[in-house]
Amino acid sequence: MSRIIVVTSGKGGVGKSSVSVNLAMALADHQLKVCLIDGDFGLKNLDVMMGLENRVVYDLNDVVEGRCDIRQVLVKDKRMHTLHLLPACKSLSFDQLDTKIMESLIHHLEKEYDFIIIDSPAGVEQGFNYATSIAHEAIVVVNLDLASLRDSDRVVGLLMKKGIHQISMVINKMNQDDIESGKSLMVSDAIDILSLPVLGIVYDHHDMIEANNKGMPVYLKKDHLLHKCFHHIALRVLGHKVDYVQCKKRGWFSRIILGIE
Repeated sequence: MSRIIVVTSGKGGVGKSSVSVNLAMALADHQLKVCLIDGDFGLKNLDVMMGLENRVVYDLNDVVEGRCDIRQVLVKDKRMHTLHLLPACKSLSFDQLDTKIMESLIHHLEKEYDFIIIDSPAGVEQGFNYATSIAHEAIVVVNLDLASLRDSDRVVGLLMKKGIHQISMVINKMNQDDIESGKSLMVSDAIDILSLPVLGIVYDHHDMIEANNKGMPVYLKKDHLLHKCFHHIALRVLGHKVDYVQCKKRGWFSRIILGIE
């Protein structure tokens, strides 16, 4: 049986899709079979971020309408042979999608994959409800700002109401200079507000935007700091006890994690 993990957030712009793509890559790099589902029907951006948009022939609407089966929709990533993308469809709304169809689809995928990663739409509207209804676990992506953490606190409450209790957070776009100057909250603040275990930390880096624009996920850059961040996140998902990726500034990391001056 697959582990079905929804990657979600309280608001847009926190980098949820980047986390979904690179985590899926990192898990597939361990020779695990991974299916990444683009759950944001309105935007349909994961295929672009992965550089697979020219290889998408069918989409979820074709499955719903009976024009193809699920295997024809899945797009294989040639760089990670055990990773497949289930692309979204702009012409299909959540109102048109019967939950029984998605449950049947997930039931089929569970037999084929070790992990199913669902990139949920931001916010707590119908798309969020749909994506979370088929998941067993959740990763909440947050930034170290009060608005992001407050919105995520609401998301955590909704996840627990839906019966999802295995919830962790990834702190994304962490900027050490902003933390040291007092412009940003610290990791300890996020832990205090959300009371969630920290699955991993991803640093703010301009290469993430460039990688997304070029359809070349940053995880593929083996010597990059962000590759190491997602590698450690994947290891923690798999149950390994590994340290968080640290900044090279001596003494800086302990102040961020523990809130120590």
